Amino acid sequence: MKSKSRTIVYATLTSVVWLACVALAGSQAGPAEKPLMAEDVFKNIQVLKGIPADEFLGIMSMFSAALGESCETCHDGKDGWASYALDTVPRKVMARRMVTMMTSINQANFGGRQAVTCFTCHRGTDRPRVTPSLADVYREAPPEGPDETVRPAPGAPSADQVLDKYLQAIGGAARAASLRSFVAKGNSGGYGPEGDKRPVEIFARAPDQRTTIIHTLDGDSTTTVSGPAGWIAAPHRPVPVLGLTGGELDGTRVDAQLSFPAQIKQTFGDWRAGAVTTINDRPAQVLQGTSPGGTLAMLYFDRESGLLVRLVRFAQSKVGRRPTQIDYADYRDVAGVKLPFRWTVTWLSGVDTFELMEIQPNVSIDAARFAKPAPPAP
Repeated sequence: MKSKSRTIVYATLTSVVWLACVALAGSQAGPAEKPLMAEDVFKNIQVLKGIPADEFLGIMSMFSAALGESCETCHDGKDGWASYALDTVPRKVMARRMVTMMTSINQANFGGRQAVTCFTCHRGTDRPRVTPSLADVYREAPPEGPDETVRPAPGAPSADQVLDKYLQAIGGAARAASLRSFVAKGNSGGYGPEGDKRPVEIFARAPDQRTTIIHTLDGDSTTTVSGPAGWIAAPHRPVPVLGLTGGELDGTRVDAQLSFPAQIKQTFGDWRAGAVTTINDRPAQVLQGTSPGGTLAMLYFDRESGLLVRLVRFAQSKVGRRPTQIDYADYRDVAGVKLPFRWTVTWLSGVDTFELMEIQPNVSIDAARFAKPAPPAP
């Protein structure tokens, strides 16, 4: 994808779909709310009915990434959210046909399994290529993104060995277990028009509570996960406070749990060790695990230091898995435990980098910090 197209894609989607700067919060949530369905929020939904609104927005980012196009390629958004429902752009009608075709192919040939997705054929272009490229055949292929599965590698260390080395690297299992809460402050910078640094506050409490507040010029963007519930409250969204569901909710809960390193073995199961790969020109050992909620994830540990340097997790959707990548850096000592002071979140709708200035460990945090957030003030 050309850099200009990529900028358009991410600039548009970052303002339309705030689906990944996820930070999380706690286990004292109230009764589970009934999720809003796509047809409850948006008009003229025809082939993507019966799915939660947050998954629907994620699917829109899947379409954009697969075709290398922005939202306006298929939508006339000149009059705000209402005009997104109109069928004035022929490509929107074609997109419905493509979704139906893809579903039919999977049902007829793969037993309904998502073997074919939009990206299978489009791979970042609006028109699938039909003629082989000789340049692609004979030149070195560009690096691919992470596969969804890790193949067991002969001679690889066991998952327990890798995880024990990680726990030792951050200060030891006992010291890590002593970290039960923290409050952090720093800055966040996004992609394209979101690139200016914005103040950030993070409130976290073990085992699975975390709230991140990004103070933007247009109002606060707040992401909260509290055990079985989670929400995003952000300006310029069709729903001011949107409940998280399914893979998005489970993925953000995973991020919250990993804020407390002592929990890493419990956060995932079905561990599998793969081959050594390279992250930032350094060898890294990859492990694959699955959370109790079904989130499949790859974790990359620096072979020398043992520290976690990358997490890639996948959220399931009706049109395929949606990847989110988190790169960790700048580990510093906090009450005897090494925590990352810098991480970059990359997802289909944008990129956001967090840089912390301070972390206060084991402080008392008001339970209200992990409740459903209020709509952002203008």
